Formats: sequence, structure tokens, C-alpha cells
Amino acid sequence: MKRRVLSALLCTALAVSMLAGCGSKNGGDSGSDMEYVKDKGTLIVGITNFEPMDYQDENGDWIGFDADMARAFGESLGVDVEFVEIDWDNKIMELDSNTIDCVWNGMTLTEDVTSAMECTDAYLQNAQVVVVPADKADQYQDEESLKDLTFAVEAGSAGEDEVEARELAFNAVTAQADALMEVEAGTSDAAVIDLLMAAAMIGEGTSYADLTYTISLNSEEYGVGFRKGSDLAEELNKFFAKAYEDGSIQECAEKYGVQAALIEQ
Repeated sequence: MKRRVLSALLCTALAVSMLAGCGSKNGGDSGSDMEYVKDKGTLIVGITNFEPMDYQDENGDWIGFDADMARAFGESLGVDVEFVEIDWDNKIMELDSNTIDCVWNGMTLTEDVTSAMECTDAYLQNAQVVVVPADKADQYQDEESLKDLTFAVEAGSAGEDEVEARELAFNAVTAQADALMEVEAGTSDAAVIDLLMAAAMIGEGTSYADLTYTISLNSEEYGVGFRKGSDLAEELNKFFAKAYEDGSIQECAEKYGVQAALIEQ
């Protein structure tokens, strides 16, 4: 009889423990990500160094279209915003472990992303483009011409998905900026990066004046990702809609040269 009672007590304790774990998935006892973030007073944003979305100015402060909008969203919630550089390939793990509260870094809304995160509506249009040395650009004007190249791509990125889908040779690097460095140094023949980054970081007047982009491999859209089931995604959708209505999102987009890519909310 005592064994049965002990067994029942153990089962009850296990069930309570499991329920407690489920209730705290989003970081707070209420199960609300928004309350969790407000209680701790900080929204932790996972990013990579990605101009014009998130990058550092001469003082080391994070700026960019996404960085500025994240700060404005944090202000609307009454919390501070902290930016944390992450390994892009580990973004879902970082989110689920509560190391960060969202991924807000020109993130393509792929099937893998939307199945693993609670994502906002799309807010910017984008594409994955092929970057090559400018003096070789005329050789790479269609997909057939790419078959013998070795590409540098950011691990876990939409660019990696595109080269894998075409069974092209590639080297996975930590960030898209590293992919550009590979092409500049000649250690990779080409790179596949986001169009918005290419427009900001390569060509005349940039640090990569000898690089250019040629063809687009797809068309895609950016969204912001939170933990699965998070109520912050819908809150950010409302914030985007209000920012579009009052013109602040257009003003920010013009500041960083991405106004043509804006998706009306």
C-alpha cells in the first residue's frame, strides 16, 4: 500500500513539474512574453553585423533600420533594448533558451523559420543575390554560369538555402559580412547575400568598391521572430501598422535607403 502511495505522489510531482515547465516556456509564470519582457525591463534582440539593418557606428553603438525600429518598439513597451550578436545558425536555440527575446535582423521568412518561431507579418521585401568581382561580372549573368563557382554564404541563412537547392559548392561562414571578405580576398569565387545588404555595402563609395552583384536567385520577405506562441509578435504587428500610419517607419526607411523595399502594413 505504501508503495502505491509513493508511486502516486511521484507521478503527481512529475506532472506538476511538467506543467510548470510548460507554463514558463516564454520566460514568465503567466506564459506571456510581453509580461516577461516588461517585468525584466529589457527586450534582448538577437542580431548579426548586417548593414543597413543592424551595424555599429564609430562609437560602437548599434544603428540601422532594424536597430532603430527595435528601439522605438522597446520604447512603446516601456523597456530598454539590448542588442546581442548571435551565431545566425543558432538563432532558434538562442531564442528558445531565453538568451534573447527576438530575432530582428533582416530575417527571411522561410518555412524553417516560421515553423520554429512566432513571426510577425512581413515588413520588407528582399532577394538573395550573387556577388562577384566587378571585373568578372559579365561572365556570371545567368544561373548556368554559376555551376563551377565556389560560394561563401552565411551559415543558416537564406543564401545557404539557395546554393544548396542548386547543388552549388559553398563555404559556410559566420556572417554575410564574412562572405564579402571571402570574395574580396579571392578565397571564394562568389557570395550569395541579401540584396539590401549588397546595395549598402558593395560598389562605388563602399569598402567593397571592386565587388558587384549580378543575378537574383529568389524573392523573399523579412519578418521578426519571437518564441513560438509569443504574444509579442502580434504586438509588433500593431506597432508596425501604427508606425506606417504616422509615417515614422517610412522616415526610418529613407534614413537607411530601404524605402523601396517597405511592405505596406
